[in-house]
Amino acid sequence: MNNRRTLEVVVLSDMHLGTFGCRSKELTQYLRSIHPKTLILNGDIIDIWQFNKRLWSRSHTTVIKEIISLLSTGTRVFYITGNHDEMIRRYTGFKTDTFAIVNKLVWTLSNGQKAWIFHGDVFDIMMEHSKWLTRMGAVGYDILIYINSVANTVSKWLGKGHISFSAKVKDKVKSAVKYINKFENIVAETGAKNNFDYVICGHIHKPEISKMSTENGEITYLNSGDWIENLTALEFDGKDWDVYHYKDNPDMHEASTEMTVFPSYQEIFASLKKEIITF
Repeated sequence: MNNRRTLEVVVLSDMHLGTFGCRSKELTQYLRSIHPKTLILNGDIIDIWQFNKRLWSRSHTTVIKEIISLLSTGTRVFYITGNHDEMIRRYTGFKTDTFAIVNKLVWTLSNGQKAWIFHGDVFDIMMEHSKWLTRMGAVGYDILIYINSVANTVSKWLGKGHISFSAKVKDKVKSAVKYINKFENIVAETGAKNNFDYVICGHIHKPEISKMSTENGEITYLNSGDWIENLTALEFDGKDWDVYHYKDNPDMHEASTEMTVFPSYQEIFASLKKEIITF
């Protein structure tokens, strides 16, 4: 843990573990580079909608192990449920001293400012009225990611740069741009109305930090992005928020070879027994 960056809060979302598009190896490298006091997993962590056990590789398991490793070294972890892992919502309210499953989180930062944190699907009109269409869109998105991967393999072989079809589609299609803008505005207005300083979401795979003016005042809107295309996280160092971009940190591509030493079954059982019998 000596070489890891110490942070007050890290927000990750939209990992989509169990799908083809999940960039689990890069995510593992990132997790091995940080030691946050609080880690917030803001929805769509395990993609139950499109889960395929054939796509759940060892690297996906390693991501889970790295999160458990952070838990064992003092990081407090909140799992906020999303739409792709909505089945976990039935366990909302489960908590231990260092782990909790919740639908939302109201968090006071060390600077005294309040953040309202939730996945974002509750403000998705498609989720509310046409869930089947949303699921179809998720399948289509996964197919696009697969095509994108093949195209990038060819592009790399030809010595060309990275291509992102789905990002270009979202940026070019007017309806997609309109949807994202409407989502951000509704979330910001609701947050400002309830006197929050920050509103933090995932869901739309668009990393962002922006100060927004609403009828109810100003609020800072943040989105943690995803680990399919953008490979981003939100980081709070005690003073400022920042969007971490994996692609902008070339050192990470070579680093993180240090393997985390996970506790043995006997150590886990001994720790569990101690926790249960201690009052």
